[in-house]
Amino acid sequence: MSATLKASELKAVEKTFQPTQETFQTTIKYADAVSALGHGNAEALLKSGQIWAAGVQDLAKEVAASAQASADATVATFKTLASVKSPLEALDLQFKLARSTFERTLAEYGRIGEASLKLLQDTLTPLAARATQAIETVTHLD
Repeated sequence: MSATLKASELKAVEKTFQPTQETFQTTIKYADAVSALGHGNAEALLKSGQIWAAGVQDLAKEVAASAQASADATVATFKTLASVKSPLEALDLQFKLARSTFERTLAEYGRIGEASLKLLQDTLTPLAARATQAIETVTHLD
């Protein structure tokens, strides 16, 4: 028996293993694509989390500043209330305090609501972009 393969035998062996090589290369291609998708997804999730954390911190500062401003206005009103000369003047001052507090509260709720909605949109933007990219990648793998 000869230790070397004839050219025809070599071609037969190559033909036998060619589909396996193609399958292996395709598998590697898909594995690389899935790995890249996973990495990109993790980055988008991290970025989204950072946006959310910073936004929540900013909102908390705004709420605290608003509460402080409201408390300051209330204290100022009560100081003024101590110097009133008649019950009618006291009632008028309390009415003005209630009205300004109500108006300020409505304005703050509106502003904070808008800021919260913007934060939600900003937080979802990296995830939405990543989802779009992932769909495009998966549909174009072949």
